[in-house]
Amino acid sequence: MPQLEYVPSQFQRPTSGESSRGPQPKVNLQSTENGHIFNFTFEALRPGLFRTTFTSEKHPLPPHRSTPVPERSLNGVNWSSSSTSTSQALSVGNVQASVDWRNGLPEVALTFAGHSAPIHYDLPNRSYVADGSGIAHYTRYNKGTLHVGLGEKAAPMDLSNRHFVLSATDSFGYDVYRTDPLYKHIPLLINATSDGCVGIFSTSHARGFYSVGSEMDGMWGKFKVYRQEYGGLEEYLIMGRTLQDVVQIYAGLVGYPMLVPRWAFGYLAGGMKYSMLDEPRACDALIGFAKKLKEHDIPCSGFQMSSGYTVAETEPKTRNVFTWNRHRFPDPKGFIDAYHKEGIRLIANVKPYVLGSHPEYEKLRKAGALFTDPVTGESAEARLWSAGGGESGIGGHIDFTSEAGYRWWYEGVRELKRTGIDCIWNDNNEYTLPNDQWSCALSESSVTQDGEPFSKNVGFWGRALHTELMGKSSHDAALDVVPNERPFILTRSATAGTMRYCASAWSGDNVTSWEGMKGANALSLTAGMCMMQCYGHDIGGFEGPQPSPELLVRWCQIGIYSSRFAINCFKTSPENNSVGDVIEPWMYPETTKKVRDIIKRRYEMLPYLYSLALESHMSAIPPQRWTGWGYESDAEVWNNRILTESETQYWLGDSLLIGGVYEPGVSSAKVYLPRDDSNLELQYLDVNHPQTYYSAGQWVEIESNWDESIPVLAKVGGVIPVGRSVQTLSVGETSNPANLPLDDYRGVEIFPPAGSSRGKTYSATWYEDDGISPPPAKISTFTLEYKCDEEHVLVSFTEELQPGFSSLWTEPIIILPAGDKRKVSFNGTEAALLKTDQGGRAHFQGIFSRTASLQLQAKPKI
Repeated sequence: MPQLEYVPSQFQRPTSGESSRGPQPKVNLQSTENGHIFNFTFEALRPGLFRTTFTSEKHPLPPHRSTPVPERSLNGVNWSSSSTSTSQALSVGNVQASVDWRNGLPEVALTFAGHSAPIHYDLPNRSYVADGSGIAHYTRYNKGTLHVGLGEKAAPMDLSNRHFVLSATDSFGYDVYRTDPLYKHIPLLINATSDGCVGIFSTSHARGFYSVGSEMDGMWGKFKVYRQEYGGLEEYLIMGRTLQDVVQIYAGLVGYPMLVPRWAFGYLAGGMKYSMLDEPRACDALIGFAKKLKEHDIPCSGFQMSSGYTVAETEPKTRNVFTWNRHRFPDPKGFIDAYHKEGIRLIANVKPYVLGSHPEYEKLRKAGALFTDPVTGESAEARLWSAGGGESGIGGHIDFTSEAGYRWWYEGVRELKRTGIDCIWNDNNEYTLPNDQWSCALSESSVTQDGEPFSKNVGFWGRALHTELMGKSSHDAALDVVPNERPFILTRSATAGTMRYCASAWSGDNVTSWEGMKGANALSLTAGMCMMQCYGHDIGGFEGPQPSPELLVRWCQIGIYSSRFAINCFKTSPENNSVGDVIEPWMYPETTKKVRDIIKRRYEMLPYLYSLALESHMSAIPPQRWTGWGYESDAEVWNNRILTESETQYWLGDSLLIGGVYEPGVSSAKVYLPRDDSNLELQYLDVNHPQTYYSAGQWVEIESNWDESIPVLAKVGGVIPVGRSVQTLSVGETSNPANLPLDDYRGVEIFPPAGSSRGKTYSATWYEDDGISPPPAKISTFTLEYKCDEEHVLVSFTEELQPGFSSLWTEPIIILPAGDKRKVSFNGTEAALLKTDQGGRAHFQGIFSRTASLQLQAKPKI
């Protein structure tokens, strides 16, 4: 793209008499230099949240941005404002903000109270710039600090000294360390330091670029620059002492993570091959897959049904969304019912485009459901993926700003839900349109509008807007058909606004490799900071060669410690470009038992994983967290490149520190145990090596044979609620076609110190609900406290149940670490030793009585 920068200057306050209204937490400036009128605003909205705009008549804000402007809420917050003729200072809570325009351009600086230097400051003389049809925003670069975010970017996690395209594309078979862009378009960049953090978030859906210190100049030095190809600038500046503070303020702006159905945290199977088969028919092959799961005693909660079910039966055999191949699936509802009897939910793939051979293409074209090409005045056409690994055909993308397109999609999703599909899988929704000048219809009422649009061009409105609207249409249609269940929409591409409608996402079409497994950890952590918190990867790799037995086991070992655990692939080859091969848990007889045991451990941990998801819904804290999350006082987490790159270890909740092995033939791994200045006696327990404790603040080498485990360390004082190692029925489910067992067991793995806790009491809370109801959430809390000496562990347990909720388990079973020989007291009474399991862990049962009113609550109908 050409660089057409124009730097407006001579900004002044407009002569509107604003000062007569007294001090305001807002700054308005205007430049009328050379007949060009540019407007700039800066305002405090909430503690830690500020908004800036930079616009002109030719650079307006598109009406539909990724989040609406929140109301100002500074009640009860100490704030003050002072100004001169060329500057204004705002003090809001613990942040000092200033806007200085003495050099002609507004320059914003943000400083934490008590600090001498700003953590955020605009680049002098080049801060806000018009660049052709778009803008650029230049800021100073904090060298040597951590930069994270941008939704989903190639590893490592630290984005410093790198350049990024802010767009989304179908990056099939991408390189996890080099490919850019990937699938998400979320312009949130966070600069994290031990002294505090600042996030910069642009609400535009337009294509852009971010240079995070990768550019420098003899005059300008090193800088960061956000470039946006169309429209004016709307940015939110988010200030927080920690990453958690910034992430929570961001969530308050764009929306907290959605409720996810409990079943979605189990093993999700997939593979394009199954739904592409004609002989045996796809429906029979899928039933056969379900029976093999039973034969191998492997629990499975869902199946990702790829788009082969939509492939036409006659030439050209292309994918036609919202249709069924009646040879492969002669009775769709009958097949779905049969799969439900196997205990497996179905996740149906849908793609937001129609090829010219689609039976409803002409209808949609005539109705204006597709984009318009301004050159021809007709529906815009593009070459689209149609079949196999790279085959294509001519067709058009659905224009979700058109009423016809939006409603057609809505009705298509409604029909899939009426047929019994459990989850809508919004796929291929990156909107890689070839022309910025294609016109949007803007006739759909879901599109925010304000008067006559400045432009109808898709470049101005942003291709990613359609990803968001597709998510909304799918979400609302699903809720319309099944209003008593939380809608579950899985999405490959996403914007900040998309995650208000799509509860889950993943990293797309990754490649089978040891590096791919390792780099994926960094993607998970940045995704979680950007509200994609039910997130994961295709275990074993989507494209590329089949994983070796060792790699498959290693990938499953680490995969169970993420929010989403799915094995789905399309293994193409020159000999097989249409159907592809699949990864199956039993593909290697020598590893089948190992993989089965890993998946069963996943099911045991479902109460913990689901509790983390409920916590994220309430607090925006991601389940997977950077090693330094909550340990900001430890200098090692900031200064060690292995930790800032975040490819080898991470937190899963507060209690588990997860490492990994990322090379073949390696049987040990180094893990850093972060130190907490508020808990100088902090220790970690190696859960795979009985009674092996480590003090915090050191690197340790953990023996990790590939046929046993990866490094998993529990923080002393932690708690892990666990359930049965099989798929169980959620409390809120009213039908049980598979005759699943009830969720009537709850163990609690605790991790006391090896000796006495020296009077210290450890406390942890987990969360549960009925697993299926739509918002508003009705979340019950369960709190377990314990302390110990050399011979006893004293446990107390309390619960706070929401009205109408009753867990099917009565009292929790306390599980001590392997090799711990102490007795357990539960709520003041000695607990009974039930058993010592094969891993050497003692299980104790205490007595817990619920009040009569709670005991009388109705059980769910089965």
